[in-house]
Amino acid sequence: MNPDERDELARLLPSPGEPVLTSDRHDLLKDHLMRELTEQAPELPAVATAPGRRARAPRRRFAVIAVPLATAAAIVAAVLAGAVGSRTATTDADAVDLLNRIAEVAAAKKSVPVRDDQYVYVRTQGSMKFSEHDIRILREASWTAVDGKRAGLRRVTVLVGPPFRPRDPFSSYSKGTHDMRLNPDPNVTTFRELQALPTDPDALLEKIYAGTRGEGQTRESAALEKIGDLLADATLLPELDAALYRAAARIPGVSVVTDAKDYTGRSGIGLSFKERDGRTVWVFDKNSLDFLGTADEALLAVGITDKTGETPAT
Repeated sequence: MNPDERDELARLLPSPGEPVLTSDRHDLLKDHLMRELTEQAPELPAVATAPGRRARAPRRRFAVIAVPLATAAAIVAAVLAGAVGSRTATTDADAVDLLNRIAEVAAAKKSVPVRDDQYVYVRTQGSMKFSEHDIRILREASWTAVDGKRAGLRRVTVLVGPPFRPRDPFSSYSKGTHDMRLNPDPNVTTFRELQALPTDPDALLEKIYAGTRGEGQTRESAALEKIGDLLADATLLPELDAALYRAAARIPGVSVVTDAKDYTGRSGIGLSFKERDGRTVWVFDKNSLDFLGTADEALLAVGITDKTGETPAT
């Protein structure tokens, strides 16, 4: 397409408005800025989150650090993607059966007694892409207050990445371990709020649809992303955990992946959901049916601790 044709296309399209980062990317960039501003202070930097919609989970997800470009070409791509995503999805009966089996296993587990003064511990492994030639592999542990009223901790260990460089704007993600304070935040879902969610699958799915209205390419993709974000913490709540899987079984477009692997390479059986930008696969242990994570982020541990910085008793 020559410049004249591109200009003509831009005039025909509606104004794209001001480019806006997703909340996850916005949070990550604010983490970097807060880290750099308080690097010389003796305390850990406070971490702020973007105002607006409630965060999908009480921990941040690994994301690509990139600023979207408000160009006509990007708008055309989004329109085309929306047309593809709106097609009617079909559901594999074997996948629904597997989801219901996973739900039965989840429901049979014992619930964990939790006090308001404790913390939910989640440990994951994934990667962050800073540029085409700078992809950093990191392991993240987070401690979030059960009642959401006290500061928590986010500990990131960069396993593969560049050494510390003074002029690197993302030096807080240089190789090594970095701690960041997680201040109480009304935009973060607390463990107590998870407990208050309905455990009837139909009621839960309707609540998720209502809470994600206007997000994602379709309401189904937004609901599935929300459910996926809740799975780690929900392992501590068997009834809710089971309800999430049964709710997912009611969303069309699921299929079985017989040989799936999580980010760390652990093999299992997968459930694939058709989403906006391709397919997201949830991976489960073939024997225990425990949730292992996804191809993009492995779930390594979930538990309850009495204070930040400690790991749950095995």
